[in-house]
Amino acid sequence: MLRDKTFWGLNLSVFLIMIGVGMIVALLPQRIVDLDGDGRNAGYLASMFAIAYILLQMPAGIMADKFGFKLFLVLGYLLCSLAGLCFYFSASSAAIFLSRIVQGAGEAPIWALAPAMLSVKYPHNKGAVMGAYNAVLHIGLTAGPILGVHLAGIWRPESLFLLYACACLAGALLICLLAEDVRSKDALANSLSFSGILNLSRRPEALSALLGITLYGAGYGIFLTSIPVYLRQEKGVSPAHVGAFFSLFYVAISLSQIAAGKLSDKFGSGVFMVLGLLFASLGLAIAPFLNFSGALAMLTAASLGLGVFYLSSMIFLNETVSEALKGTISGAYYLFWGIGMFFGPPMLSELSARAGFDISLISYAILLLAASAFIAVRLRLRRASSN
Repeated sequence: MLRDKTFWGLNLSVFLIMIGVGMIVALLPQRIVDLDGDGRNAGYLASMFAIAYILLQMPAGIMADKFGFKLFLVLGYLLCSLAGLCFYFSASSAAIFLSRIVQGAGEAPIWALAPAMLSVKYPHNKGAVMGAYNAVLHIGLTAGPILGVHLAGIWRPESLFLLYACACLAGALLICLLAEDVRSKDALANSLSFSGILNLSRRPEALSALLGITLYGAGYGIFLTSIPVYLRQEKGVSPAHVGAFFSLFYVAISLSQIAAGKLSDKFGSGVFMVLGLLFASLGLAIAPFLNFSGALAMLTAASLGLGVFYLSSMIFLNETVSEALKGTISGAYYLFWGIGMFFGPPMLSELSARAGFDISLISYAILLLAASAFIAVRLRLRRASSN
């Protein structure tokens, strides 16, 4: 595995692009403020990205199953490079929002297809290689903001958009030069339809996993948006403490990928789906009752739980389909993840406005606990029926 050019090509490419994403994510809201004179429209940055990201997940997965993964990965990196150039030259907020749509279209295959490609190439240790990929992805996201802060003191902040574009272009070249054009042996025998995923969703175990993935997507969005605001307003912490929270969140997600992948290969992914949601639920339910240090520890534990569920559920769904549908099922995974991320934070904010953030966070923790119990029951019934 470690000597394989495809493994290194995929991981080096995603590391470069995610460093770039980490550098520019903090610049975009300020760019909107500079162009519009206020930040009232900054929320559309997330919406524009999510629209393209969600809509293209399934088509990208189906097309990759049909024609191979490499082409669509290269196109994804090139679209992200184009988005970086558009960010740099944009003279209006509308142009920024259109660029975010292009970026969302580019990142859709990067998140979904590379793990699917690895699962086809390494069928016997898919957990380890998928975990390594997702860990490298999040390490890049962790390092990006740190590097961006240092470079912003040397260059004009807008220059980071050009650096992001170059990183994406370098990723495309690495994929072209190093990655094998992996595809399933019987891909051409499958039709371009959603019927396989629709049939899969009728299986109780798969449906319970997809519902859990939606809740995970909501949690990912909540950790990036709502919880930092909660820490500032209700815990009274400084921006530096919020930065520590973000760092621990990404580090926890990264570390959990490595551990969960190897353990899922050895013991099966089902038990870690249940344990991941359980840990996330307990951490989020306890955090509101503690001071900042205690809350930070519980939120980090919840991050580890979410990360464990993230990879184990991806492996679980990957194992429910044939080799010819690996891209499709990966696209379905991120489709449900994106739906949760799109709708979850606004729904939590609405509940917070009515009942307070503590109650809304505990309510979300109860949903995670219920999902953990539901998945455990479905897995137990499946095991009993197979005996």
